[in-house]
Amino acid sequence: METLFTIVLIASSVLMVLLVLLHKGRGGGLSDMFGGGVSSSLGGSSVAERNLDRFTIGIGVIWFATVIALGLLLAYQ
Repeated sequence: METLFTIVLIASSVLMVLLVLLHKGRGGGLSDMFGGGVSSSLGGSSVAERNLDRFTIGIGVIWFATVIALGLLLAYQ
């Protein structure tokens, strides 16, 4: 069980890093490197940006729950 939680934690950590880097910051960020000037004309409230926000929050909840579960599993082992 510990191995399963560790694998989920590593996968969700990598996904969180990638998703946070894809978000558009104040200065453009890494998302403009892939989209060029097209994403700047669409604005910050596009459907793709909202879906990216939702997906990031979902992965964050999975990451947080996995950290808590792994901590409890190791504490009461």
